[in-house]
Amino acid sequence: MAGEFETSVAYGLKLSKRIYYGKQSAAAAPTPPEMVRQMSRRSSTGGGSSDQQISYLPTAVTVYAVVSEPEAVDNPDVPSYQPYVHGRCDPPALIPLHMYGAELEVDCCLDHARVGFAGRWRVHCVKTGRTCDCRVAVPMGEKGTILSVEVEVTGRLYHSRLMTADDADELSKASKAVGGDGRYLKGNIYTFRIPQIAGGSMISVKVSWSQKLVYGGGQFSLDVPFSFPSFVNPIGTRICRREKIMLNVNSGIDKEISFKSSSHGLTELRREVGKIGFLYEAQVNTWSISNFSFSYSVCSADLFGGVLLQSPFLRDFEERQMFCLHLFPGTNQLRKAFMKEVVFVVDISGSMKGDLLENTKTAIMSSLYKLNQEDSFNIIAFNGEMYLFSPLMEPATQGTIVKANQWLNDKLLAEGGTNILPPLQQAMKLLAETTNSIPLIFLVTDGTVGDERDICNFVKASLASAATGTSISPRICTFGIGSYCNHYFLQMLAQVSKGHFDCAFDADSVDSRLQRLFTTASSVLIANISMDCLEHLDSLELLPSSIPDLTTGAPLLVSGRYDGTFPESVKVTGTWADMTNFTMDLKVKRTKDLPLDRVLARRQIDLLTATTWLSQSKELQEKVAKMSIQKGIPSEYTSMILIYTDKGEKPPETHLVMEVFSKLNSLRSLQLGTESAEKQNIYLGSSLGIGFGNLVATARNTPPGTEEGKQPDAAAKLVNAASSCCGVVADRLCCMCFIRACSHTSKQCSILASQICAALACFECISFCYEICACE
Repeated sequence: MAGEFETSVAYGLKLSKRIYYGKQSAAAAPTPPEMVRQMSRRSSTGGGSSDQQISYLPTAVTVYAVVSEPEAVDNPDVPSYQPYVHGRCDPPALIPLHMYGAELEVDCCLDHARVGFAGRWRVHCVKTGRTCDCRVAVPMGEKGTILSVEVEVTGRLYHSRLMTADDADELSKASKAVGGDGRYLKGNIYTFRIPQIAGGSMISVKVSWSQKLVYGGGQFSLDVPFSFPSFVNPIGTRICRREKIMLNVNSGIDKEISFKSSSHGLTELRREVGKIGFLYEAQVNTWSISNFSFSYSVCSADLFGGVLLQSPFLRDFEERQMFCLHLFPGTNQLRKAFMKEVVFVVDISGSMKGDLLENTKTAIMSSLYKLNQEDSFNIIAFNGEMYLFSPLMEPATQGTIVKANQWLNDKLLAEGGTNILPPLQQAMKLLAETTNSIPLIFLVTDGTVGDERDICNFVKASLASAATGTSISPRICTFGIGSYCNHYFLQMLAQVSKGHFDCAFDADSVDSRLQRLFTTASSVLIANISMDCLEHLDSLELLPSSIPDLTTGAPLLVSGRYDGTFPESVKVTGTWADMTNFTMDLKVKRTKDLPLDRVLARRQIDLLTATTWLSQSKELQEKVAKMSIQKGIPSEYTSMILIYTDKGEKPPETHLVMEVFSKLNSLRSLQLGTESAEKQNIYLGSSLGIGFGNLVATARNTPPGTEEGKQPDAAAKLVNAASSCCGVVADRLCCMCFIRACSHTSKQCSILASQICAALACFECISFCYEICACE
């Protein structure tokens, strides 16, 4: 889908050259150097190439006109009466709309950020009297999740709602609901469609999403997509462009916040202990060409922490109290981290061919060079077979790492199937005798296997038997690539072993994200952490169920629900790197001004979904669905729908919508607000979850993302045939130019070519016909 999306945008930008803006027409399209500077770049890392190419994926919230018929493209204010363009665009071209307003509001708490964006766009590229669908694209930052959508256009209001997947299926069968076409591109770009918008209309969009703050070097960093390419700037010098950014930080910690850096000129509005607020507002000539980034630290050299308590909110289906334990590593550089014994378990099945495997190798080598000489390592590659770099753990010396690099380049070829259990068993066998160091297994895969529950049960049993001895059990850190692997299996594997999980949805991000996972997981300060003094509680739910180690790369957050009387302090114990005991009493604080349920919801839903997958519990699945709907966080068991009403009407509440849908079969005429359910006022969106893997794609060795590459093959052949005609480039086709070129051969050839083009256009075989060539 991402590849098709970029192709459609590229065609849309060429198609937009038909639009005439009067004397200002020359400024309508950016020059190539300007486009290269302002648009994001993709680096082609395969084979060490440094070539870069422009990416047409959005780098900020953007709205596109979906154009199937090129002849509809024109300035709605000043028609240019251009020649008729034959053919249709399949897939439709996407023309970025001009933006007239941009406001950003960000609320940060602990390691969580909630982002709200509001913007206005105009359908500047469709004739008056014609309509088109519009696609909204919402790129999000680190581990972003869409939360809500609100669109206002020509008297219509669209509001998003979450409902269970079963109810969504019933709705699709029982009503005339229309597909809303909501989906993710590359894991972090959410897109959805708004239908039938007239040329010249203004569109107001409000979207919100959640994303994580990145922790490193003792400070939190936030990066929000806010970089707009020049072609979304309206044409004209008298148009007012005003940007506004509001930032609120509530650390949840009674310590001063230290401001570090910002991409935009923030003005401090207020400051309290643990809280700070900023504002940026400016009138600009062009929209922002850089993401909004911000970093801060909580002033403390030594490690610190606490426990936050909060009562359930009104109508919360879970009546138990909430708690969140947080422990920060501090900035003390003298703290000694554990020695490490590391085993990389790497998938080399056929689907890992090309950049995926090469970037994985690069990340492994970069990680090995971060080891100290007293550390040790090994590498196990697997497909249907298993390949070991060494039968024993090897010291992380310069010479050994060089040999490992040679082995990776010479021996590892992407081919064969996927079998995870044998190499995982071998890795745990290599690390069975670890005593004074942290044993780490990094499992990297892009596929799903049928025995994943057996693997989890094997790991749990192995760790349970190892807990009776003196050794430290292996921490399994998992890394998933693409959407064909089962992310919840990998999360569960990491959860039961006190490890970490991360993922990448494209080859370009594998190297950086895998290295970051290694850095976070391998810098362990305190291991085998436990919480005392909670045994007397009437009930306790702990998420995650096994408390991870505290590392220098991330704060430790443990949350859950409880019944009973919580103690005034909690004793946390663990083991330092020198094998001495760690003990700290954490103060308990009840908070009211902290949205603790929203901050913890995404993390808890993911952990509970992994547990649901393993246990196959219907009751737990219903609990996750209820939590998803109540907190407004999409899950694997819910779907997002768009409900539209006439402007001025109040949108129906979720419970009313679901009640109406449950009665649709027997009460077809039941009213929803003032509109009949028979009328198409519901737009279905697909589930926003990533799924539980794809066994068929894994068995076929389908590379991640290749299902997205739908291309107009028939049109491409004609485009290539016409590429030498009068300077027409290879990705554009001009029927008139092609016919005129043929006329130079003979009159009969010209007639035949025109008949063929007309026939193909009628059957929509010619997919692209963008411009009438000016050559004579």
